[in-house]
Amino acid sequence: MVLLSGRLVVASHNQGKVREIAALLAPLGVEAISAGALGLPEPEETEATFIGNAALKARAAAEGSGLPALADDSGLEVHALDSAPGVLSARWAGPSRDFGLAMQRVWRELEAVGAQDRSARFVCALALATPEGAVRVFEGDVHGHIVWPPRGDKGFGYDPVFQPEGFDRTFGEMSHDEKLPLTHRARAFEKLLAALR
Repeated sequence: MVLLSGRLVVASHNQGKVREIAALLAPLGVEAISAGALGLPEPEETEATFIGNAALKARAAAEGSGLPALADDSGLEVHALDSAPGVLSARWAGPSRDFGLAMQRVWRELEAVGAQDRSARFVCALALATPEGAVRVFEGDVHGHIVWPPRGDKGFGYDPVFQPEGFDRTFGEMSHDEKLPLTHRARAFEKLLAALR
């Protein structure tokens, strides 16, 4: 498997996600380039799992760029909603990626089922692919619960409604530097780096 060095494509067009991944790669001296900056199309996410979609995106970016590629597929799973939105997390935000609407939908559906249980988790699957087609995958998660109304304007996605266990603030209320080591993405990265050592 390729070692992380030189240039690596981050197979995402989500700038918040690209920024987090670039920050996690920075200590390794890796130059992270987004798939969007290279003009690579976003493949349709047709898999039923985070790991399946991450591998699909990493392979597509590695083949399209001729460089190693790292893809993340991540999302929010709400226990009382049978783990929805899950792999459909971004699609709940619609074509305009309006996560304000997506957060409202989560809350509406929790109210519709009369759920007292607000437990949730963020899940991240990372896939590292070579242009030759080799892929390795790693998964991390962080547990917490859904709060309403949304709190904070930092972060991205569902961060303003997710309060991680052991904290009294949402990810949306935390600075980038405070939030990053607590995230599902950081936990998946720990596994990836351990495997590469």
